[in-house]
Amino acid sequence: MLETNAKKNTIKNIVFDFGDIFIDLDKLASMRLIHEEFPEFTLNQDIINTNNEYEKGIISTTNFIESYKKSLPNISDERLKEIWNAIILKIPTHRLAFIEELSQKGNYELFLLSNTNELHIEQVIKNNGLKSYHRFKNCFNKFYLSHEIKFRKPNRDIFEFVLNDNNITPGETLFIDDTLEHINTAKQMGFHTWNLIPGKEDITELFSKDYPFKD
Repeated sequence: MLETNAKKNTIKNIVFDFGDIFIDLDKLASMRLIHEEFPEFTLNQDIINTNNEYEKGIISTTNFIESYKKSLPNISDERLKEIWNAIILKIPTHRLAFIEELSQKGNYELFLLSNTNELHIEQVIKNNGLKSYHRFKNCFNKFYLSHEIKFRKPNRDIFEFVLNDNNITPGETLFIDDTLEHINTAKQMGFHTWNLIPGKEDITELFSKDYPFKD
């Protein structure tokens, strides 16, 4: 879904989500694998809270694993990590080439803003290779991972953190994410927004969209 506002200023900054914007995800993989081994498992509020705390870096990987093992008896640490990381796939080469070209042109300040966690980033590096990961990371002026900055989307404070850390304004900033809840917060704050639909749209189509981009 495309959202813009002609009264806003020209876009000077672009804030990208990571998962299903650049890197492909299998979002159902972890629950699918858990249910193969533990059919009675349910994603209750306590587990959701644990996931959110881990994404914000409030709890360590060790504590995260121990928390899950209370609901998954007799599972090994390594098997739990495999299941948790099954969601992570690869960054397609055409998307890496796109962001590298955009970065090299230097027309925009580029930021990555991702809800993620230590284990998932380790798997990103494993799946894509350290060299490719650094190629990707080096395309951005700032690279914000939720577990490192202690904020997570869709909370307003994570957007305020990015704005304040870079002295930029929402009206000059485009935020791209595949999660509508995240988009709604940014839109309320005055960002230009693109709610990219994975499988129907691709980040490489960005400049075919009707935004007030710089000439």
